[in-house]
Amino acid sequence: MHLTRRVALASGLALPSLSRAQPGPGGFPNRTVRIIVPIAAGGANDLIARMLAERLAPALHQSVVVENRPGAGGNIGGQAVVQAEKDGHTLLLTSANVITANAYLYGARMPFQPLRDLAPVTTVGKGTLLMVCNSNARFRSAAELLAYAKANPGKLSMGSSGTGTISHLYMEKVKRAAGVDITHVPYRGGGPAFADLLAGNIDIMFDVIPAMLPHIREGRFRPLLAGSARRIDYVPELREVPGMDEVLPGKGIDALNFWCVVAPGGTPAPVLAQLNHSIGELLRGEELKRRLLDLTILAAPDASPEAFGQFWRAQDAVWKALVVESGATAE
Repeated sequence: MHLTRRVALASGLALPSLSRAQPGPGGFPNRTVRIIVPIAAGGANDLIARMLAERLAPALHQSVVVENRPGAGGNIGGQAVVQAEKDGHTLLLTSANVITANAYLYGARMPFQPLRDLAPVTTVGKGTLLMVCNSNARFRSAAELLAYAKANPGKLSMGSSGTGTISHLYMEKVKRAAGVDITHVPYRGGGPAFADLLAGNIDIMFDVIPAMLPHIREGRFRPLLAGSARRIDYVPELREVPGMDEVLPGKGIDALNFWCVVAPGGTPAPVLAQLNHSIGELLRGEELKRRLLDLTILAAPDASPEAFGQFWRAQDAVWKALVVESGATAE
């Protein structure tokens, strides 16, 4: 049973009644707008969607609901949007892998083609990855860990939130760049992997930062290496963690994750432009920028759907190469 909730304020109080205004060009919006999240509630995608929906409702003068449709690596939620009416009332908020890597991970089993069957609206935010170990581990730095891995092939284990996820694909890239053999242990989501890292059942995680930051702040995880080329200077707790260019110079590793909003392919251009403008205005506001930064995500609205489309196509090529180089296929 999938989860549908009317967006509420963080305090748990219901949103006040929204005044109804005249719909924009083409009659949009003229009813409730759904934002589908293709993963279970509680993760970064879900948090971002609810932050956005809470603020988008008054901007559009319509109710906005968030609906979680997890499964098949995000493809179930993606396909629900592909099959929705092409009028802007159903949107997908997703991280990069669903609309880039999945087409190459699933191959002939992919139920839709993202670049063909979905329409760009805007990037919402950008972030990177972080390698961490249990704070009780012997490793004080990424250099120590990689040196140990090189001297002891296959003895270290790396948990990921699943085969073909950003954490898996970029760790494979790091392993090749460093010339080390680290055993990949895929989990069904980041939560079980974090639990095993805390229990000492795996040695490291290399994953998106929002879910790991509370563990770092409370002293349970030790950050070792940023996935970005340079240090993550916009997160105070991570400013001393080296970037890829310091630890693996000349390897060209610069892990980028992004979150975005897309609509069903064939949605009218004026509707896409209206959504791009409304979401962009929110993302350029200081309040939502600050809330996203608390999740270590930089707000990154695009100037137009076309601008996001160009970025999306470029990233599709990046993620295709990651999948091909890793040899990963969907489970």
